[in-house]
Amino acid sequence: MPPLQLQGGDDYEAIARAVQPVPRHRSHDPANNQKRTDPFQFGQRYLEEGDDVFEFNAWDHVETDAEYREYAELQYSKQKESPVREDARENYNNNPSKFWNKFYKHNTSNFFKNRKWLQQEFPILAEVTQPDAGPKTILEVGAGAGNSAFPILANNKNEQLKLHACDYSKKAVEVMRKSEKYDERYMQADVWDASADGEGSLPPGLGPESVDVVLMVFIFSALSPKEWSRTVRNIYRVLKPGGHVLFRDYGKGDLAQVRFKSGRWMADNFYVRGDGTRVYFFELDELTHIWGKWSPEKGIPEIIESSKNEDGTTSPPDLPDDAGFKILDLAVDRRLIVNRQRKLKMYRCWMQGRFQKKEIGSEPSGTSDSEAQAVEVPN
Repeated sequence: MPPLQLQGGDDYEAIARAVQPVPRHRSHDPANNQKRTDPFQFGQRYLEEGDDVFEFNAWDHVETDAEYREYAELQYSKQKESPVREDARENYNNNPSKFWNKFYKHNTSNFFKNRKWLQQEFPILAEVTQPDAGPKTILEVGAGAGNSAFPILANNKNEQLKLHACDYSKKAVEVMRKSEKYDERYMQADVWDASADGEGSLPPGLGPESVDVVLMVFIFSALSPKEWSRTVRNIYRVLKPGGHVLFRDYGKGDLAQVRFKSGRWMADNFYVRGDGTRVYFFELDELTHIWGKWSPEKGIPEIIESSKNEDGTTSPPDLPDDAGFKILDLAVDRRLIVNRQRKLKMYRCWMQGRFQKKEIGSEPSGTSDSEAQAVEVPN
């Protein structure tokens, strides 16, 4: 196919019709189309050279092609040339809950699909909901309308489970509390700002080291980068030693990022939607740095450029001995979504991770612990 004459701001539909997927290295076997069951595998449908891309609605582990990457870079440049006005940026950053309240006023429980995949991707959610699991506490941060909390409760067999569903939108909490699925025996919905500072920085009804599992699904991206360190600190404080953070969010290059037009750019990879809600698109190394190097004493350290070795290779900087979390898994979930009727190809990208609060007196993280666990799903 001849090279595309791309210009930033081009209609995305034209690009989506034109870009071609990168050929795959794996055989196109019908067995690969079976439903996935293992966590962090992200599907088994691989696209191989010669395959009809419109045969299925979605393909897994598909890297973006050169034309799409070129188009995306042009889009980023155009977005940056027309940023959000400074006064408007301050309004979005100073009053995020106001815009989420408006969002949930118009989009209630029917807007998002229930996340029935949670126990598959995060098996610990199945473990803590078993009849013999004993007293367990789950905290969901950014619970929204309950699209994660209610599916968890629907599968719960543990009479000693307590799920705290928190959101900084009062309207979202109202939606959860009014739901017929809301059961106060097992669930408590409250307003809470995860980036809060001071004495009231922990969720209502929860004290330090009281939570077994923290669920963060598409919530970290709703925060500004200045709020990340405070949020990680609050998560660290509320988690028991050995407790888990279950994480999923947007990755850089996702279709949603590339499609932003002028007047939406707030900072690199950070945007405001038309409804005033904010969204950030993460890179793998960035999340490795945040969750693998944050410490209770120093927060998130500055990013230090990798040093050159004598043989010309680069070595990542050492992880701090006092890092608060261990990265158990951190991977990129890439997917090609296909509109078979309109012949459109759309690239999606998400980040997914499991982080564990280090036990008191645990061994230092060393230079390779978290780095070794931060892996991109192979092609």
